[in-house]
Amino acid sequence: MKTTKQYGKKTDTALSLWVKLARAHDTFAKMTDEDIRTYGLTTPQFGVLECLGHLGPMTLGELCRKQLVSGGNMTVVVDNLEKEGLVGRIPSKDDRRAILVRLTAKGKKLFDEIFVKHAKCVSALAGVLTEKEQGDLALLLKKLGTSLGKRN
Repeated sequence: MKTTKQYGKKTDTALSLWVKLARAHDTFAKMTDEDIRTYGLTTPQFGVLECLGHLGPMTLGELCRKQLVSGGNMTVVVDNLEKEGLVGRIPSKDDRRAILVRLTAKGKKLFDEIFVKHAKCVSALAGVLTEKEQGDLALLLKKLGTSLGKRN
Protein backbone atom coordinates (compact mmCIF):
# COMPACT_ATOMS: atom_id res chain seq x y z
CA MET A 1 0.00 0.00 0.00
CA LYS A 2 1.35 3.38 -0.92
CA THR A 3 1.68 5.80 1.95
CA THR A 4 2.52 8.88 -0.09
CA LYS A 5 0.47 10.43 -2.85
CA GLN A 6 0.74 14.11 -2.09
CA TYR A 7 4.23 14.99 -3.32
CA GLY A 8 3.88 14.42 -7.05
CA LYS A 9 4.48 11.34 -9.18
CA LYS A 10 8.27 11.71 -9.46
CA THR A 11 8.75 12.26 -5.72
CA ASP A 12 6.24 9.57 -4.76
CA THR A 13 8.11 7.08 -6.97
CA ALA A 14 11.46 8.02 -5.37
CA LEU A 15 10.01 7.72 -1.86
CA SER A 16 8.52 4.34 -2.67
CA LEU A 17 11.88 3.20 -4.06
CA TRP A 18 13.65 4.34 -0.89
CA VAL A 19 11.24 2.47 1.41
CA LYS A 20 11.51 -0.75 -0.63
CA LEU A 21 15.31 -0.48 -0.87
CA ALA A 22 15.66 0.15 2.87
CA ARG A 23 13.35 -2.72 3.80
CA ALA A 24 15.04 -5.14 1.40
CA HIS A 25 18.47 -4.14 2.72
CA ASP A 26 17.42 -4.51 6.35
CA THR A 27 15.90 -7.95 5.76
CA PHE A 28 18.81 -9.20 3.64
CA ALA A 29 21.36 -7.86 6.17
CA LYS A 30 19.51 -9.41 9.11
CA MET A 31 19.42 -12.81 7.45
CA THR A 32 23.08 -12.74 6.37
CA ASP A 33 24.10 -11.50 9.83
CA GLU A 34 22.29 -14.48 11.37
CA ASP A 35 24.29 -16.81 9.10
CA ILE A 36 27.56 -15.08 10.03
CA ARG A 37 26.82 -15.47 13.75
CA THR A 38 26.60 -19.25 13.30
CA TYR A 39 30.35 -19.16 12.61
CA GLY A 40 31.04 -17.41 15.91
CA LEU A 41 31.89 -14.10 14.24
CA THR A 42 30.46 -10.61 14.14
CA THR A 43 29.61 -9.10 10.77
CA PRO A 44 32.62 -6.71 10.89
CA GLN A 45 34.93 -9.62 11.78
CA PHE A 46 33.56 -11.66 8.89
CA GLY A 47 34.03 -8.66 6.60
CA VAL A 48 37.70 -8.41 7.52
CA LEU A 49 38.26 -12.13 6.96
CA GLU A 50 36.44 -11.89 3.62
CA CYS A 51 38.54 -8.92 2.45
CA LEU A 52 41.81 -10.50 3.48
CA GLY A 53 40.78 -13.89 2.13
CA HIS A 54 39.94 -12.50 -1.30
CA LEU A 55 42.33 -9.56 -1.63
CA GLY A 56 45.31 -10.50 0.53
CA PRO A 57 47.12 -8.41 3.15
CA MET A 58 46.19 -4.75 3.46
CA THR A 59 46.59 -1.81 5.81
CA LEU A 60 43.97 -0.83 8.39
CA GLY A 61 43.15 2.19 6.22
CA GLU A 62 42.46 -0.03 3.22
CA LEU A 63 40.27 -2.30 5.34
CA CYS A 64 38.34 0.75 6.58
CA ARG A 65 37.68 1.90 3.02
CA LYS A 66 36.60 -1.58 1.90
CA GLN A 67 34.32 -2.07 4.90
CA LEU A 68 33.07 1.55 5.14
CA VAL A 69 33.92 1.80 8.85
CA SER A 70 35.98 4.15 11.00
CA GLY A 71 39.60 3.52 11.95
CA GLY A 72 38.84 3.19 15.64
CA ASN A 73 36.23 0.52 15.07
CA MET A 74 38.46 -1.36 12.62
CA THR A 75 41.32 -1.38 15.12
CA VAL A 76 39.09 -3.06 17.72
CA VAL A 77 37.84 -5.63 15.17
CA VAL A 78 41.38 -6.48 14.07
CA ASP A 79 42.60 -6.60 17.70
CA ASN A 80 39.89 -9.14 18.51
CA LEU A 81 40.65 -11.24 15.44
CA GLU A 82 44.35 -11.12 16.36
CA LYS A 83 43.56 -12.34 19.90
CA GLU A 84 41.78 -15.31 18.31
CA GLY A 85 44.84 -16.02 16.16
CA LEU A 86 42.96 -15.39 12.93
CA VAL A 87 44.94 -12.38 11.70
CA GLY A 88 48.38 -10.94 12.27
CA ARG A 89 50.10 -7.63 11.70
CA ILE A 90 53.28 -7.49 9.62
CA PRO A 91 55.46 -4.62 8.42
CA SER A 92 55.00 -3.61 4.79
CA LYS A 93 57.91 -4.37 2.51
CA ASP A 94 57.02 -1.34 0.37
CA ASP A 95 56.54 1.28 3.10
CA ARG A 96 58.39 1.08 6.42
CA ARG A 97 55.66 3.20 8.05
CA ALA A 98 52.84 0.86 7.08
CA ILE A 99 51.62 -2.20 8.92
CA LEU A 100 49.68 -4.80 6.97
CA VAL A 101 46.97 -7.06 8.34
CA ARG A 102 47.01 -10.59 6.97
CA LEU A 103 45.26 -13.88 7.60
CA THR A 104 47.16 -16.39 9.71
CA ALA A 105 47.10 -20.08 8.74
CA LYS A 106 44.23 -20.50 11.23
CA GLY A 107 42.40 -17.52 9.69
CA LYS A 108 42.90 -18.84 6.16
CA LYS A 109 41.58 -22.24 7.19
CA LEU A 110 38.50 -20.65 8.78
CA PHE A 111 37.91 -18.42 5.76
CA ASP A 112 38.15 -21.40 3.39
CA GLU A 113 35.69 -23.38 5.54
CA ILE A 114 33.03 -20.73 6.06
CA PHE A 115 33.03 -18.49 3.01
CA VAL A 116 31.64 -21.11 0.64
CA LYS A 117 28.85 -21.86 3.14
CA HIS A 118 28.07 -18.16 3.51
CA ALA A 119 28.09 -17.66 -0.26
CA LYS A 120 25.51 -20.45 -0.58
CA CYS A 121 23.36 -18.70 2.04
CA VAL A 122 23.53 -15.41 0.11
CA SER A 123 22.76 -17.24 -3.13
CA ALA A 124 19.71 -18.88 -1.56
CA LEU A 125 18.45 -15.53 -0.26
CA ALA A 126 18.93 -13.88 -3.65
CA GLY A 127 17.35 -16.91 -5.32
CA VAL A 128 13.92 -15.31 -5.16
CA LEU A 129 15.15 -13.40 -8.22
CA THR A 130 16.32 -15.03 -11.44
CA GLU A 131 20.01 -14.72 -12.31
CA LYS A 132 19.10 -12.10 -14.91
CA GLU A 133 17.08 -10.13 -12.37
CA GLN A 134 19.98 -10.31 -9.92
CA GLY A 135 22.35 -9.01 -12.59
CA ASP A 136 19.98 -6.23 -13.60
CA LEU A 137 19.43 -5.19 -9.99
CA ALA A 138 23.16 -5.24 -9.31
CA LEU A 139 23.78 -2.92 -12.28
CA LEU A 140 21.02 -0.55 -11.19
CA LEU A 141 22.27 -0.42 -7.60
CA LYS A 142 25.82 0.19 -8.80
CA LYS A 143 24.58 3.03 -11.01
CA LEU A 144 22.67 4.53 -8.08
CA GLY A 145 25.57 4.20 -5.64
CA THR A 146 28.21 5.43 -8.07
CA SER A 147 26.22 8.48 -9.14
CA LEU A 148 25.38 9.41 -5.55
CA GLY A 149 29.00 8.94 -4.55
CA LYS A 150 30.02 11.61 -7.05
CA ARG A 151 27.87 14.14 -5.18
CA ASN A 152 30.08 14.06 -2.07
